[in-house]
Amino acid sequence: MNVSPSCAGLTRASFWALTASMTEARFTLTIPALSHDGANALASALEESFRIDPMAITINETDEAKALWEVVLYFESEEEAENARNLGELKHGLIAPMPQQDWVRQSLEGLAPVTAGRFFLHGSHDRERRRPGGISLEIDAGTAFGTGHHGTTEGCLIALDRILKRRLPENILDVGCGTGVLAIAAAKATGRPALASDIDPEAVRVTIANAALNGVKPLIGSFVAAGLSHPRIAGNGPYDLIFANILARPLVALSTGLARALMPGGDLILSGLTLEQMRWIEATYESRGLALAGRITRGNWATLVFTRPKKRKRPGGRTPGRSAVAGSRGAGWELDC
Repeated sequence: MNVSPSCAGLTRASFWALTASMTEARFTLTIPALSHDGANALASALEESFRIDPMAITINETDEAKALWEVVLYFESEEEAENARNLGELKHGLIAPMPQQDWVRQSLEGLAPVTAGRFFLHGSHDRERRRPGGISLEIDAGTAFGTGHHGTTEGCLIALDRILKRRLPENILDVGCGTGVLAIAAAKATGRPALASDIDPEAVRVTIANAALNGVKPLIGSFVAAGLSHPRIAGNGPYDLIFANILARPLVALSTGLARALMPGGDLILSGLTLEQMRWIEATYESRGLALAGRITRGNWATLVFTRPKKRKRPGGRTPGRSAVAGSRGAGWELDC
């Protein structure tokens, strides 16, 4: 089952699971006239229930003025919907046949274009809305995470736009690339190659396809990798721009490796964390020798930008410590997960 108030921000699995379920479903069970908190609580309870098993669950706002919401359960048969209404004690639920609609197309059309600085991100259904200036990125919602409509991806694009106003990155890494939107945006903006890794082979396939669609396939090197131990990541470091739009706990686990992979003066853009997790991530990366350079928030999501301070030279032109970036190449940082 999947619980979602909208298409924006769905995980890679849940978007297609939801739209596929809607396509296959024949009847709905709707519980109307709920508050937003009530709808969320009911949806969560139904998600955890072992007594009923709908194909999907959504919550939808039905009256903005009165702040009314509904919970909709999707079933393959009317009998299943009736059983769920009885078992779940949802006596006020309304059972109705599903309208014949192209749910995939309708879901895609619900993802309006996103403007993030110079970047204009749109789906294939919005090609005609592309702007004459700036950098357009065409990314459809699909089987990999990252349409750009989620606050984390949008925050990363805004952070990239700000960096581009002061310098042009040359060596780029996107860890946990999803659809490849961040690596593709950086490659289009700089004309420089970017590595894009993900633990999901489907994400790599989608990234390569999106790179071709956006005209930067020769610049994108995408491959399956868990963490930072892959030879291509180790062999191409250090990097002056790194994206890691994943989740808070993996960001902590990767903090030592990401800090070592960043060259002095480079920028590290982190996202996939909530406002409540922001201080935790800030403290973790500052303890790795990085300096916080910026925060971007979108709703409950945060994007953080860190930089590695350039080493100051001692009188006489010598740099304290080792002359090479510690652990930037060869044995060292690539051993970190």
